[in-house]
Amino acid sequence: MGRKARKKERQRALEASANPSMETASYIDDVLALVGRGVASKSGAHVDTQTALNTATVLACCRVVAEGIAQMPVFMMKIMDNGSSTVQRKDPLYRLLGKAPNDWQTSFEFREMMTYHAMLCGGGFAYINRDATGKVVELLPIKPTRITTVQAADTTITYKFRDALGAEQILQQSQVFHLRGPSWDSVNGMDAVQLAREAIGLSIALEESQARLHANGITPSGIFSIDGTLDDEARKRFRARISEMNEGLSNAGRTLILDRNGKYTSTSMTSVDAQHLESRKFQLEEICRAFRVFPQMIGFQDKATTYASAEQFFLAHVVHTLSPWVERWEDCITRDLIGDRSDGPGYEICAKFNMTGLMRGDSAARAQFYNSGITLGWMTRNEARAAEGLPHLDGLDEPLTPANLAPGKVIAPPTDPSSVED
Repeated sequence: MGRKARKKERQRALEASANPSMETASYIDDVLALVGRGVASKSGAHVDTQTALNTATVLACCRVVAEGIAQMPVFMMKIMDNGSSTVQRKDPLYRLLGKAPNDWQTSFEFREMMTYHAMLCGGGFAYINRDATGKVVELLPIKPTRITTVQAADTTITYKFRDALGAEQILQQSQVFHLRGPSWDSVNGMDAVQLAREAIGLSIALEESQARLHANGITPSGIFSIDGTLDDEARKRFRARISEMNEGLSNAGRTLILDRNGKYTSTSMTSVDAQHLESRKFQLEEICRAFRVFPQMIGFQDKATTYASAEQFFLAHVVHTLSPWVERWEDCITRDLIGDRSDGPGYEICAKFNMTGLMRGDSAARAQFYNSGITLGWMTRNEARAAEGLPHLDGLDEPLTPANLAPGKVIAPPTDPSSVED
C-alpha cells in the first residue's frame, strides 16, 4: 500500500465516523493527562509530565538520551551462523526504521518522540499498520495517555486504545509496537516522573522561590520602624512607596530614602544564606541520577571528574546511558516488527543501531588498536576502514600475515626405528 493509498484509507475512516471536533479530542487528552498522573510533592510543587518537562534538568536529560538514540543509523542485518553479516536494504523495515515510519515523521523524529515517551511515561507506543500479507507498511504513534496495557491470567497482552474520536477498542499485541522503559512488572514501564517526584518537585520549588525572590527585588523582607504612629491611610501610602521603589528587577539595588527617623531591620536570610544555589546544584545531580545521565552531559561543570580525556568521558556516556536504550530498541524491533522471521535456517534477521561513531576512543588508542589487529592478522584493512566509517576498497579484504608469525613446516617423525634414540 503506497503513501497516497494509506492516506486515503485513513481519511475515509475519519469521514465515516461521527467526529466530535479536534478541539474536543484535544480537551479529552488534556483531562486524561491530568487525572491520576499529576501528584503534589512534599515541597508543594505539582509534578506531572508537563511540569517535569518545564524543569530544565529533566528536559536536558531527556534530550541527551532521545537525540542520542535518534541520531544513530539503524539497519536491518542478516547475520549468518559463521558470524558474517550483511545489510538487508531491500527489507521493508529498512526504510521504515531508517527513513520514514509514516507520512509525516522522519526516522529521527519518530525515534526521538518514542524515547521521550518511554523515559517520561514508562512506554512509547505505535500502531503497526500491516497490509493483507502481514507486511508492516507504517508505524503510527500513539499518545501514552490514550493507551493502557492489560495482561490476562494466561499472560496474553492486549491494549485498550482510545482514538482521537473518543472510541475505545482492543488492540492485540501484534498490532502495537511497545517500547518499554525500565519495568517492575514486565508489562508496563515505570513512571520515572513519579518515581523521581520529590527530586523534581523540590527543583521546581527552588526555581520558583528564586524567581519570586528576583520578582520582588533581591532585598530581603524585614521591618521598617518609624517614629510616631501611622494611620491606615498613611501605612498604605508608605507600603506602596516601598514597593514602588524596591520591587522588580529594574529597581533591584536602589537606595531607599526614609524620613521620620525611619530604620530598616532585616528579618530573613539572603539567597546565599539559604544556600539556594547549592541546593539547586544538588537537585540537578539528583534528577540526573534518576535518569541515569552524567551531569556533565547536560552542561553541569564538575571539577571532580576523573576521566583522563573528554573522549573517554563520552565513551562512558555511550556505554552506561545510551547502550541500555539501544538494547531496548533493538529487542523491541525484533519482537514486535520482525517476529517469526527473525530466525531462519543458518541465519537470523535483526535490527542494529550503528554505534561505531559514538564508541570511538581517542585517536592514538584507535590507531594502536587497528595497527595491532591488522599486523597480527585478526582484522582486515577493510574492516578497520568500516569501523572508521570509510568506504570499502578492493584488495583490502585479505588478512595480512607477518613473516615471523607464518606457520612453520611440520617435521615428520623418522620412519627408521634404528634412528630413534633410546
